[in-house]
Amino acid sequence: MSSRLNPYINFTDNARQALDFYQQVFGGTLVTNTFGEFGAQGPDAEKIMHGQLETDAGYTLMAADTPTGMTFTPGTNITVSLSGEDGDTLRGYWEKLSAGATVTTPLEKQMWGDEFGQLTDQFGVPWMVNITQPKS
Repeated sequence: MSSRLNPYINFTDNARQALDFYQQVFGGTLVTNTFGEFGAQGPDAEKIMHGQLETDAGYTLMAADTPTGMTFTPGTNITVSLSGEDGDTLRGYWEKLSAGATVTTPLEKQMWGDEFGQLTDQFGVPWMVNITQPKS
């Protein structure tokens, strides 16, 4: 069995909306479970206890809502990085992620020769996109 590394992002109460948005960006299969499905009642019952998006490109993104009583600090401890040589696909992701986002570095050629950009999406999650240029 192989290991994998993937981002796991916590939200306050909008994990479902964020996961739905990421599914629109990347496609794939989304599975979510609420705290209520595992017996929780009250204000957390409809919150996402665990969500997992598996994309056709091989990406895995996991997310959850922060239950009542736990501390939530948005966006300061994670950046999601997308990189590779498929410029058309990566530019497409960039365009979709840009909806409602704050672009901190436009996606353009950088001094190291790759196309690179950074943004913080509408949910406060920082993203980096790097399109590797073919080596000559």
